[in-house]
Amino acid sequence: MKILQITPAFIPSEFGGIKIQSYYLSRQLVKRGHEVTVYTSNARDSRTNLDRKGLYDIDGIKVVYFNNYLPNKWLPLFFTPSMVRPLRDELQKYDIVHQHGIRTFQSIAAHYYCGKYDMPYVLSPHGSLPQIPNWVTFKKIYDYVFGHKVLVEASRVIALTPAEAEQCRKAGIKESQIVQSTNGIDIDEFEQLPERGAFRRKYCIKEKSIVLFLGRIHKIKGLDILAAAFAELLRGRQDVRLVIVGQDYGYLTQLKKNLRILNIEDKVTFTGFLSGRAKIQAYVDSDVYVVPSVYESFSTTALEALACGIPVIVTDRCGIADVIGGQAGLVVPYDKEQLQHALMHMLGNDRIRLQFGEKGKLLVREKFNWEKIAEQMERVYRGVQYG
Repeated sequence: MKILQITPAFIPSEFGGIKIQSYYLSRQLVKRGHEVTVYTSNARDSRTNLDRKGLYDIDGIKVVYFNNYLPNKWLPLFFTPSMVRPLRDELQKYDIVHQHGIRTFQSIAAHYYCGKYDMPYVLSPHGSLPQIPNWVTFKKIYDYVFGHKVLVEASRVIALTPAEAEQCRKAGIKESQIVQSTNGIDIDEFEQLPERGAFRRKYCIKEKSIVLFLGRIHKIKGLDILAAAFAELLRGRQDVRLVIVGQDYGYLTQLKKNLRILNIEDKVTFTGFLSGRAKIQAYVDSDVYVVPSVYESFSTTALEALACGIPVIVTDRCGIADVIGGQAGLVVPYDKEQLQHALMHMLGNDRIRLQFGEKGKLLVREKFNWEKIAEQMERVYRGVQYG
């Protein structure tokens, strides 16, 4: 098949998880013999663009980067008007279109030309259906004018979790249109893990235990309750350090202020954005990984931690909570005290922590490897293509 993937950002961008998921899916589809082209923006992050325009070959994927003209710190629309002509002139040569995300300029343009040429498309919202918590007014207006049509006119909508499938139903998508298919991680990346200690040495961490958060430094990520729970944890033990890995998305100043008020800033390490081997070193040297999010449709980082044998704690607002709970970690309500108790329990019980870590490794390899996910997506494409 000739497959066109349309995604707001793509590697080596640092912008969000969609870039990683669309890359691994595309790479695996190429391995399965398909011809895959990606249309994307050159947005690096919320402020800058990659120094890329035009066609690149990345692991056999044809990637076309279009200039993003509107900085996403103002409006996350990924405004790429130069994508319109290729969509108009070349869309009909593809067998299937897969759109990633719903509230972007690309979604509007692709929806229009798919409709014009009667081209079927598959849509992955990637957890973006709820109108929370930023840009709420923009999201409501966009959904009223464009978003609802983009959703309901898709041949198939990919829901990452049962919760997202229910969101699709509430949005008016027919049951026959909804397919549940998870995200995954590159299992090969975690086969040869680095030895413990490299991350600790680099950041001069002397404490016995490390609590790790990795992701966007954003209000929706729940870092306020993580800081508060960690402060309570320190009342009972001082041999623990909180490590926060990630890029600032407008919340770093407030977070550091909270840490000063809690008087724990000397027990917190910020590393900035990490990727590749440096990121895996952070996982390996940690004792527990935390996803304290206000809302999280999925959590690829939790899967990465599990692939490293690190147990996780997630809030019940995380889409994979039902997968994690009791198997590879703990699920807690979005509550400071509950999170603090979970941290204390996990860090105080080596046996439980090791059991969760080993189960987590097996879980990730069985359910979240891209070979199986791409095989399922291939069946979805063929089902749409041949009706």
